[in-house]
Amino acid sequence: MIEKRISSMLLFAIVAASNLMAQPVLETGGKKMPNEWIDKETGHKVIKLIRKEGNFASFYFHNNPFIPGKNGEGDRMVFYGNDQYKGDGNGNFLYTVNLKDFSVKQLTFGKQRKTGEILAVKQHKIYFQSRDTIYAVNADTQKTEVVYVFPEDFKGNITTINADETLLAGAKSTEEEKEIYKNNPEKKDYFNKIYEAKLPRTLFTIDIKNKQLNKIFTDSAWLNHIQFSPSNPKLLMFCHEGPWHKVDRIWTIDIDTKNVQLIHKRTMNMEIAGHEWFDKRGNIIWFDLQMPRGEKFFVAGVDLQTKKEKRYELDRNEWSVHYTSSNDAKLFAGDGGDENAVAKAPNGKWIYLFKPEGDRFVSEKLVDMKHHKYKFEPNVHFSPDQKWVIFRANFEGSEQIYAVEIQKHKK
Repeated sequence: MIEKRISSMLLFAIVAASNLMAQPVLETGGKKMPNEWIDKETGHKVIKLIRKEGNFASFYFHNNPFIPGKNGEGDRMVFYGNDQYKGDGNGNFLYTVNLKDFSVKQLTFGKQRKTGEILAVKQHKIYFQSRDTIYAVNADTQKTEVVYVFPEDFKGNITTINADETLLAGAKSTEEEKEIYKNNPEKKDYFNKIYEAKLPRTLFTIDIKNKQLNKIFTDSAWLNHIQFSPSNPKLLMFCHEGPWHKVDRIWTIDIDTKNVQLIHKRTMNMEIAGHEWFDKRGNIIWFDLQMPRGEKFFVAGVDLQTKKEKRYELDRNEWSVHYTSSNDAKLFAGDGGDENAVAKAPNGKWIYLFKPEGDRFVSEKLVDMKHHKYKFEPNVHFSPDQKWVIFRANFEGSEQIYAVEIQKHKK
C-alpha cells in the first residue's frame, strides 16, 4: 500500500515537472525561444505557430486568414512564408497551418513574389497576384488556376473579395506613380511625393465567373486600403492615403449606385484617423483616431446604419500601430508601437488586450515586445475560437508567427 502511494506521488511529481519544463517562464525574445513559454512580464502563455525553419508572416490586420474546421478538424490559418530561398516572410509561398495540431501545408511553389492576402472562406481558395496575373489556389487540393490576366492598358492590383465571393476589387495607379515608387523605395521618401502629386487612381472590380473588369471610381487622390464589407457584397471601403492630418481619409462606395460617402470628417487642426477596418459583422467601421495627432488617443467606430460615432480613449503607451476587434466586438487587441511611432510612447512595445468600459479601454498586457523591431508590423488577429491573439514578430531574429493566450496562465 505504501509502495503504491509512493509510486502515485512519484508519477504526479514527474507529470508536474514535465509540465513546468514544457512551459518555462521566460523573457520574450532576444534569443531563440522554445515552441511554448510563459511571458515572465505578463504571465500569459505564448506559442509559436510555425514549427519549422524559415521566415513567415501572417496576414495584414484587416485581412481574414482563417478557414473554419469541420467534424473535429482544426481551424486553418493561411500565411505567407519562405523556407526554401533566402528572403523575408512576405510573399514567396502561401501555406496553411492547422491551429489544432500545427501541421503545415505548402500551397504555392516557385520563387516569383506573390501579393493579395485574399481568402474566399466558402470556396477554401486563396486569391493572389503575381505580376499581371491573378491566381486562385485551393487550400484543400493545392490546385492552382489562372483567374484573370490584366490587359496591357490596365495593370491593376487586387486587395479584397466581396462577401458572396463573386467579385475581386483593387486599384490601378499611373505609370508616373510607379516611377515615384521606383525612385524612392523607402516610405519616408515616397509617401509625401505620391500624396502631393495628386495622380489619378481607379477603383475596379473583377467578376470572377465572367472574367469581366469594371471600373467603378476614379479620383485624383491616392485611393488605397481597399476592403469589401464582410456582410454587404456591394459595399467597398477605401481611403485617401497620404499624411493623415491632411486628408479626410475613410470612405465607402456602393459599387452599383456609385454613391460615395465620407465616414469620418476631421474637426480640428492635426486631427488624424486611419488604419480602418470593418467589424466582423460589417456593422461598424473602426479606426485609430487622434485629436490632435500624437496627443489624445482613441479607437473610434462609426455605425453604418445610424452614422453615430463611438469613441474609446486610451493612454499614450497603449496606442497601437494596428487594432482589431473580436467577433462580438466585446474585446479589442492592439500591437503596440515603438518610441519612433506617432505616439512617441516611452513604454509602448506590448501586445495588448482591450476591454471597453464606459468611454475608455481598459488594457491588459499580453506579450512583452521589447526585443521586436517594429518595421515588421505585428498585425494582430483574434483566433477563430476567440481564445488567442495571433501576431507576427522578429524578436528571435527571424520573422515568425505566434499566438498568445488571452486567459492568463495559472501558476
